[in-house]
Amino acid sequence: MPRPRDEFDDLRPLEFREPEDVLAADRMYTIYEVAKLLQGLDPEADLDVETENVLLDWAIPWMLKYAESFVFAEPAGDDEPGYYGLATDA
Repeated sequence: MPRPRDEFDDLRPLEFREPEDVLAADRMYTIYEVAKLLQGLDPEADLDVETENVLLDWAIPWMLKYAESFVFAEPAGDDEPGYYGLATDA
């Protein structure tokens, strides 16, 4: 349910980090790993499903905002996620 603005003491602008500041150019990541990296977590950190879902809520719009900065690799299997990496000139 929406809450009144005056209930919040700290309102900050929404700022997105640049993809190059989050991902290594020589690596490919799943969306789950990208979501963890955006929060400064180890990409292999074991999180509960609810926490991962919240992190995905931040990662997906970020990836859409910077879509031109990414390349995509098909998943290894039908039940696995795809991989994303930085688009480079190399």
